[in-house]
Amino acid sequence: MKNIIGKLGLVMLSAIVLSACSSKQSLQEYYVNNEGNPNFLSVDLPVSLLNMEKANLTEDQREALGSLKKLNVLAFKITADNLAEFQKEKSNVNAILKNSKFTELMKMNTSFGKASVRYLGDDDAIDEVVIYGDSDDKGFMLVRVLGKNMNPSKLIEFLKAMEKSDYKGEGLGEIGKFIKS
Repeated sequence: MKNIIGKLGLVMLSAIVLSACSSKQSLQEYYVNNEGNPNFLSVDLPVSLLNMEKANLTEDQREALGSLKKLNVLAFKITADNLAEFQKEKSNVNAILKNSKFTELMKMNTSFGKASVRYLGDDDAIDEVVIYGDSDDKGFMLVRVLGKNMNPSKLIEFLKAMEKSDYKGEGLGEIGKFIKS
C-alpha cells in the first residue's frame, strides 16, 4: 500500500514539475543564448550613458528617468551568408513577442523598417519595455528597457526629455554603426 501511495505521489510531483516548466523561450533567455552568436551585436547600456543629468528636466521627466535602470540591445545584421538564419531568428523573436505576457503599446513604420513597442507589467507600473524593429535588408534590433515601476505617461515625458539630451550615440560602438547603416 505504501509503495502504491509513494508511486502515485511521485507521478503527481512529476506532473506538477513538468507543467511548471515551459518550453517557450523567454526574451531574456533569447538574449543570453545569442549574445555570443557572431551574427548578433549585443550591448548593455546604463541609463547614465544618455547624459540626461545636464538636461533641464521637469519633475515628471526626472521621475521617469529615475525609474529606468538599463537598456539591453541585441541586433542581427543581415549579410549575404546569413539570410536563412535571419528568417529563422526573426520568426523566433516574433514567437516570443506574441507571448500573452507582452502588451502591445504601438506599431510604427520607421526609416529603419517596421517597429513595435510592447511592455511587461501593469498599466501603471511597467517593469520592462521592449522595442523591436526589423528590415528585410538590414536585419532586426531588440531593445529591452528595464526599470522599476515605469509609468507610461511619464515615459512619454521622458522621451520628450531625450530631445534635450546631449547624447550623440557615444558608447554604442557597433550597435551605433548598425543603426546608421
